[in-house]
Amino acid sequence: MKIWIRRYTFFLAIAGIFFTSASIRLRAQNKIFRAGASTSNITPFLGAGIVGNFGTPPPATHIHDELHARCLVLDDGSTKVVFVVCDNVSINREVFDEAKRLITELTKIPTSHMLMSATHTHSATSAGGEGEKRRGWHPNEPLDEYQRLLANRIADGVRVAFNNLEPARIGWGTGNVPQHVFNRRWKMKPGTNAMNPFGGIDKAVMNPGIRNPDLLEPAGPTDPGVSFISVQSTEGKPIALLANYSLHYVGGLPVDHISADYFAVFADRIQELLRADRQDPPFVGIMSNGTSGDVNNVNVLASAEKLPQYEKMKLVAHDVAAEVIRASKTIKYQNWVPLVAAQSEIELVVRRPDASQVQWAKNILAQADTVKPKHRLEKTYAERTLQMQEWPGNIDIILQAFRIGELGIAAIPFEAFAETGLEIKAKSPFKSTFTIELANGGYGYLPTPAQHELGGYETWISTNRVEKEASQKIVTELMSLFSKVK
Repeated sequence: MKIWIRRYTFFLAIAGIFFTSASIRLRAQNKIFRAGASTSNITPFLGAGIVGNFGTPPPATHIHDELHARCLVLDDGSTKVVFVVCDNVSINREVFDEAKRLITELTKIPTSHMLMSATHTHSATSAGGEGEKRRGWHPNEPLDEYQRLLANRIADGVRVAFNNLEPARIGWGTGNVPQHVFNRRWKMKPGTNAMNPFGGIDKAVMNPGIRNPDLLEPAGPTDPGVSFISVQSTEGKPIALLANYSLHYVGGLPVDHISADYFAVFADRIQELLRADRQDPPFVGIMSNGTSGDVNNVNVLASAEKLPQYEKMKLVAHDVAAEVIRASKTIKYQNWVPLVAAQSEIELVVRRPDASQVQWAKNILAQADTVKPKHRLEKTYAERTLQMQEWPGNIDIILQAFRIGELGIAAIPFEAFAETGLEIKAKSPFKSTFTIELANGGYGYLPTPAQHELGGYETWISTNRVEKEASQKIVTELMSLFSKVK
């Protein structure tokens, strides 16, 4: 009896696979896959502060290259999905929510089918509010001037991409670019005085310095993979290419310059390599940020590099683009694939300061300027600790999973660590998967519980704003969403 049941169950499983495959083939015969892309200029006004570093943001005095919202719309005949990647360090959820509202009014695409993210360039002005307000909690206040501009320009970009929809074919692949990714968090040798701003000792340090003799080992892995989606017209004309690479940003430019960093250089270079410079509508290259919260492009074991300004981002972008072109030669384009999207909101506990932390912060800020600080960022984090009192006890965040054929895409509104991205890839039911970070909002860093135990910049309160188990809860929920779209 048990053998018969096992055989019957096996037969049903095989039959299910057969009928599912047959259903997809039938839908592919009866439907047309379409794609459209566009860019929308989101360059801010000169004079506003360029954020992304410590200290008073320097006012922007020069635009080296324009910032853009790069938009891609896909349509399988019954479902449309939208991907938008914006050149900014981080964008508040309420800005994306307003852009989605406008898009739904114009196109009827559900907001749950839209993934919007920031690249994390450190050479843009704030999209989270002006001054220190961008670190506070103000979800119900009106958008400021630049936030309104940003929401409207995102909506415009998607609308143009929607207008550009045409019959298309799609393929995806993965390359490998290990030479530009390094874990920037290092475990230090026992007895090393790695003091943090709160007076404690961290076991791990961000950016510990070139050839620091106290280095022990990297605190985590890197993800060298570059994933990409390539979309062509049915005649083979390139429409768009959306890539994903887990590298924080590159930098190496004047502090008062506005720039989209290597993300935009990649977009330009991939267009050149595809020989798609003169098209109507224009080809759109897009580079999204993967799980890179603990990854940069500085090899602290090697000698310090001395390169001209903007040269390093060009080097990185060109290497990544070349690898995408190499890998793209082996992919198989499909004339139709199913599109599926799933979204949920989960509640996370906020790391509000307790009474002792509040008192410590007040004591630090009450000290005279003549008192030598124990840590150079002592007062900075005292101010940020008190600012965390503005935050509620819990917040709701958006998580998303998308299926494009047999490709899975996850979306997280944090700067996630590389090990989280690797875990999502390993647990995903799809053969190919990548994660876009800082998507649908931005709430700071997302260390794993183990990384919290090591300490370091990314784990400090206000740099990290949610419970220590948040990364585990997020991965669990994403797997649930993947099971729905699979």
